[in-house]
Amino acid sequence: MATVALVPHRFRSEALELAERTIDWLVDRRHEARVPEEAAATTKLRLHACAAGALADGLDLAVSLGGDGTMLHTVDLLAGSGVPVMGVNVGHLGYLTEVEPAALPAALERFLGGDYKVEDRMSLEVEVLRTGGAEVCVCLNEAVLEKTESGHTIRIAADINGRHFITYTADGLIVSTPTGSTAYNLSARGPILSPAQRAIVVTPVSPHGLFDRSLVLGATEAVRLEVLEGRPAALVLDGRDHGSLAPGDTVSCRAGVHDARFVTFGERDFHQILRTKFGLGR
Repeated sequence: MATVALVPHRFRSEALELAERTIDWLVDRRHEARVPEEAAATTKLRLHACAAGALADGLDLAVSLGGDGTMLHTVDLLAGSGVPVMGVNVGHLGYLTEVEPAALPAALERFLGGDYKVEDRMSLEVEVLRTGGAEVCVCLNEAVLEKTESGHTIRIAADINGRHFITYTADGLIVSTPTGSTAYNLSARGPILSPAQRAIVVTPVSPHGLFDRSLVLGATEAVRLEVLEGRPAALVLDGRDHGSLAPGDTVSCRAGVHDARFVTFGERDFHQILRTKFGLGR
C-alpha cells in the first residue's frame, strides 16, 4: 500500500475534480490519499485533509495538479523530505509538469510498479535577516528583491563569497536557480540554464548603471544582498510575497542542501520543451 498526496490548484475546478477522481482510484486500490488542508476545497477532499506539517510523514509520492505555480507550492510543502513530486498539467503548458490529466492513472500505475526515474533539481536556500529575527526558506525558482513604489528604485549592495562586488540601483534583483532561469529571470533578459547545471544566476531588473549584465555563480558560491538607505524592498520567493525589507535587512542565497525531486518517465528533453513553449520554428 502506498501513501500519495494530491495537491490541486485551489481555484481550478478541473484540478479539484481530477483530485476527487484520483482519490477514488487510489482508495479502490487500497492506497492512502492525502490532501493539504488548505487545498481541501470540496467535501470529498476534506475527508482526506492533512495538516501541512504532517503531509510528508511516511509519504511515497506527491502529485501536483495545476501548472508550474502549483508545482512550486508542492515542492515548498515537501522541502527537505526527499519525497518525489509528479506534475500533472492542468492548465497551460509548463516547464515542470510531466503528465497530462488523461494519462494520470497510467502514470500512477507506472510509479507504483517502480517504472519511473527521479530527476533532481537544485534548490536555493535563502536566509533572511530582519531587525528582530531571522528565517531560512527554500526556493526552487528564485528569490526576488523588488521596489515597492512605482517610479522609484531600490539600492542593493551585493557581496559574493563575503566580499563586496557591486551596489545596484534598480527596479529589482533576481537570484535564480537553473530551474528558475526560464521564469522571471528570462523575462529580465537573463540567461537560460539547463536544469542539469548547478549554478546561481543573479540578474538585475532595469538597472541604473553601466553594469547591467547577469552573473552566473558556481553552486558552491554565495551571494548576500543588503537593502541600503532610501526605500524598502519587497521580498518575493517563488512568486509568493514574503514581506518587506527595511534598510539594513539582508538576504543571503546559496545552493540548497536538499534538491527537489521530480518523477519522470523516460528522458525529458528540456530544449524541446523550450522550443515548444516559445513556438520556435525551423
